[in-house]
Amino acid sequence: MISSDIIQKAITELHIKDLSKATIREVVAIAGKIEKQTGLEFIHMEMGVPGLPAAEVGVKAEIQALKNGVASIYPIIDGLPELKKEASRFIKAFVDLSVSPEGCVPVVGSMQGTFTSFLVAGQCDEKRDTILFIDPGFPVQKQQTVVLGYKYESFDVYEFRGDKLKDKLESYLSKGNISCIIYSNPNNPGWFCLKEKELQIIGELATQYDVIVLEDLAYFAMDFRKELGTPFQPPFQVSVGKYTDNYLLLISGSKAFSYAGQRIGVVAMSDQLYNRSYPGLTQRYGGGTFGSVFIHRALYAISSGTSHSAQYALAAMMKAASDGDFRFLEDVKEYGRRAQKMKAIFLKHGFEIVYDRDLDEAIADGFYFTIRYPGMSGDELMAALIPFGISAISLSTTGSNQEGLRACTSFIKDNQYDLLDERLTEFTRHRNLCL
Repeated sequence: MISSDIIQKAITELHIKDLSKATIREVVAIAGKIEKQTGLEFIHMEMGVPGLPAAEVGVKAEIQALKNGVASIYPIIDGLPELKKEASRFIKAFVDLSVSPEGCVPVVGSMQGTFTSFLVAGQCDEKRDTILFIDPGFPVQKQQTVVLGYKYESFDVYEFRGDKLKDKLESYLSKGNISCIIYSNPNNPGWFCLKEKELQIIGELATQYDVIVLEDLAYFAMDFRKELGTPFQPPFQVSVGKYTDNYLLLISGSKAFSYAGQRIGVVAMSDQLYNRSYPGLTQRYGGGTFGSVFIHRALYAISSGTSHSAQYALAAMMKAASDGDFRFLEDVKEYGRRAQKMKAIFLKHGFEIVYDRDLDEAIADGFYFTIRYPGMSGDELMAALIPFGISAISLSTTGSNQEGLRACTSFIKDNQYDLLDERLTEFTRHRNLCL
């Protein structure tokens, strides 16, 4: 058991005033400092970093692109034509949506895609100055609204699944101040998946109230309860795009393709949204459509384009997937196997799964799961596990109203399942002694 003095020293050196409000990367830094000082190997569950090798088809394509000299050439701001074409085809193959290549725009990871989407959506109409989060969600996206100076509202969807979602959403949209809605599907951190009926509710209300929907597909098609990996054949990744034209899809290369280090993703805008003009954008920029402002005004000012060679990598991965030559989901199913093992260990020691149901289905096993311990708040549990070399983030930082922690499966090593079991045995023994 790690002494409280060592833990507090690490927290103090990082100038963190409240551990429960620490960012994901601050929790990583705390654990890293303690590891360095004590030599104790942590079981890292705090950061959603892919723990699998990058897709070889992407690596080879990027190396070849670099050998061909693309590193010396600025990329086209709206994206490599090959990537735009393959992104459009990939979306048709696995989501069954038709999005023109024009509206498929490479970004420096979905983080930049979200930031730019927030930025432009918030400028369309001066009366719509607030972003609505269907929580729980990725904490850094709220930090982006702080950087932008935008307002946001949020609610935990835990109690508002199914038909209940309509009235809850409408209570926000009817105010007339919401510029866009954002959610992740599969969900980070709960790993539940919004159903077709719920996406229909979101889409129809978005059309009725003229609100833009940001569908964060960072964990693209990673609902392993379904066989979503066969191109151009159902079942497909469900999407709000079936029910509204007011949508942007955020597709990341980081998780499904394990290509996180190269910071590559795609924002895909519906044809109607791409070509639509808004009074706020006209007033600010003197003209342009949502799509042209997104690319030539906002994105250009933020990054002047996305890594040239990484675009070749993503184009190759998407092409191989759509051709049926690259079964990308087969590799990442490893996260589901890890979750199953980790959940069993936590449940054995008296923990419970927080987001445990998807309406009438048990929650899937995947990249994340959520845990609680009877009699403890999430913040208390987070602090209580650190002395036993286990790090995770509190659900309180994700917009959740539930008590518990987010556990990520990506960094668990083969030798750490037994270690996790041993440390939780010590944790529960210590808890029982303290009661």
